[in-house]
Amino acid sequence: MPTYDYRCETTGDIYEVRHPMTLKISSWADLCDIGGFNSGTIPLNAAVTKLLNTADMISHTPRQKSKPQPCTECAGCHQDCGS
Repeated sequence: MPTYDYRCETTGDIYEVRHPMTLKISSWADLCDIGGFNSGTIPLNAAVTKLLNTADMISHTPRQKSKPQPCTECAGCHQDCGS
């Protein structure tokens, strides 16, 4: 099940919840129900905004290609080591 971040528009606090992609959350009451949060003093009809979150996209490769390490032998290795 995907994880989503929501910002409470009343406090500015950000909350992380897991729910099906088809579920629409638009109020603090909805967020408390799905996340199991205590509503506290925040009005139940307070707006929440779903934030763009790419944290669920896990990659085992770097986002930026790193340069190869210089060759320790440097005997025509063709690794672009600067020799």
